[in-house]
Amino acid sequence: MEPDKPRYRRVLLKVSGETLAGGRSFGLDPDTLRAIAREIKGARELQVEVGVVVGGGNIFRGLEARAMGLDRAVADHMGMLATVINALALQNALEHEGIPARVMSAIAMHEVAEPYIRRRALRHLEKGRVVIFAAGTGSPYFTTDTAAALRATEIGAQAILKGTKVAGIYDKDPMLDDTARMIRRLTYFEVLERSLKVMDSTAVTMSMEQNIPIVVFKLLEPGNMVKVLLGQEVGTIVEGQR
Repeated sequence: MEPDKPRYRRVLLKVSGETLAGGRSFGLDPDTLRAIAREIKGARELQVEVGVVVGGGNIFRGLEARAMGLDRAVADHMGMLATVINALALQNALEHEGIPARVMSAIAMHEVAEPYIRRRALRHLEKGRVVIFAAGTGSPYFTTDTAAALRATEIGAQAILKGTKVAGIYDKDPMLDDTARMIRRLTYFEVLERSLKVMDSTAVTMSMEQNIPIVVFKLLEPGNMVKVLLGQEVGTIVEGQR
């Protein structure tokens, strides 16, 4: 019997810093890192090329820093540095699973990461390496959601997979309201019009312009990433039409 073929051959996985913290309020959770690495390993076993953009909110949150009086640009650059820490931790977890990985940073720091060069990133992906994109876009005033949409566009990803702590997109906050109902399919316009907290509006708009579907799913449910790649009904998909 012919094995199941993945729906996507190249994807961009967006992982928030809060997800990397696991159940902690701050820092990195080793068990969570291992779990995410195993999910990515499952994708690689399907011969899917994987790029990853990581957030930094588990280490430093720009919004909180600005409330303390830091300039926006300074706070954003500090947040970018936090994402590099997370990227190195995820790289280490992947390598322990036998998956080759490269960290590419939008801010030059040659001793710990490669500089982001699009052609080099594409070459890594073609060779089967997971590429972890760190330091956001390298510019302040842009979130790591926007960085994910930008990198997905640049590497020709066929989908953005937004790994979260919940099963998908809900009409209400499922953490606060037991009556919250999960929505299986949405259009980009519906996400923007209803101000649903999927990704920021810049990232959603860029994905819409490039026609890159966004799949929001529970990353830490074992096997979920493989299910998404095989086209099974997992999470919520945001695309041009229902």
